[in-house]
Amino acid sequence: MMWVLLVLGGFALLLGIERTLYLHRGQIKAKAFIDGIKNILAKRRLVEALTVCEETPGPVAAVVKAALLHADDSAEAMRFHVQEAAVIELPALERRLGSIAAIAQVAPLVGLLGTVLGMVTTFLAFEQGGNYATAGALSAGMWQALLATAGSLMLAIPAHLAHHFLSGRVRAVVRDVEWSGNEIMKFLLTEYRVVKSGEVGAPGVDP
Repeated sequence: MMWVLLVLGGFALLLGIERTLYLHRGQIKAKAFIDGIKNILAKRRLVEALTVCEETPGPVAAVVKAALLHADDSAEAMRFHVQEAAVIELPALERRLGSIAAIAQVAPLVGLLGTVLGMVTTFLAFEQGGNYATAGALSAGMWQALLATAGSLMLAIPAHLAHHFLSGRVRAVVRDVEWSGNEIMKFLLTEYRVVKSGEVGAPGVDP
């Protein structure tokens, strides 16, 4: 059972590292990013804003890009495309978190199985030794049982902590996505269109 725990621990370590790097790469400073996009749009540089979104990784940039692509649409249409982009991006954030949670839950069961097998070894030593079972023969099974229990707990505790930490990072990114989507839509539907209509109606400027 210790080999099984080692394999599970290796998988948990790889998944934890991969998810940490992915979430770190996808989490940006949403407020600074939105402020930068607003400054670009205030200069009527929509293409430049789209380029910035394409070069910025993470779901926040993808949601903002969806809003910019439909900047001239109605509020309902813009909201639909923003929500569609979020639906596409957000499931990727939670990918493999279920596997880490499963390892954290299964590890104690594997340790329990190892403990039972260790006790079986102990009682087998009793049976084979009869009235003269040596302490060494009996302690071997007990040592195996305790080792399996300790190993399972040493795996389950960090796995639970990793799942809790990564879930918190996912919730933070989701909040950033929701805030960024609402903020960019509000800007596009108000200030951006006011500036655009002013430029179109200005003297000497062709509509």
